[in-house]
Amino acid sequence: MRVDPVTDVLLAVDVQPDFMPGGALPVPGGDQVVPVINRLLAGPFRHAVATQDWHPPGHMSFASAHPGRAPFETVSVPYGVQTLWPDHCVQCTPGAALHAGLDQSRIELIVRKGFHPSVDSYSAFQENDRVTSTCLDVWLRARGFRRLFLAGLATDFCVAWSAEDAVRAGFEVVVVEDACRGIGLSTGPGRTTVDDARDHLRHTHGVRFVDSAELSAV
Repeated sequence: MRVDPVTDVLLAVDVQPDFMPGGALPVPGGDQVVPVINRLLAGPFRHAVATQDWHPPGHMSFASAHPGRAPFETVSVPYGVQTLWPDHCVQCTPGAALHAGLDQSRIELIVRKGFHPSVDSYSAFQENDRVTSTCLDVWLRARGFRRLFLAGLATDFCVAWSAEDAVRAGFEVVVVEDACRGIGLSTGPGRTTVDDARDHLRHTHGVRFVDSAELSAV
């Protein structure tokens, strides 16, 4: 697949230490996305955007904010069902920084999300209340970008939600599979949230999945 250096952009989702081995909410193999993303940034992509999970202490998505509840349980909140997480990506902590090994030289915009105390945010485009916009779509259109290539963490949550919202916003969307890793919660015999997210994005939203080796510059 040819990458257009003018109208294509790489979106690096939540490449942060807290989502990597040893972090507060580790994604299996999460650190393995960094060299793949760096190769993409050094190769076919001239433009990139990053997201950064950026929670205040005591955020409502933290299990610790709900006495008697444990991580990965769910609770009802005004905008629907909320998964509870371990405390992670707390503002101004080392785990919330973009990974030190990530090449940021082509990252032109960093979108911070999840900073409202009472609303979680997975998508780069819209918070989980499905009302509050990050305005990323406006910025992308103003810059003339038409196609988004997604990488980062985690495939089944923030990458998937960002991909779905990007399609809704009118962009063509491609997920670079080997530049992503998923949490992979079980959803049934032989199925995980990664399988469900991949099938949903492909069949409902027309999202393409590729390997980084398939990408080359125009």
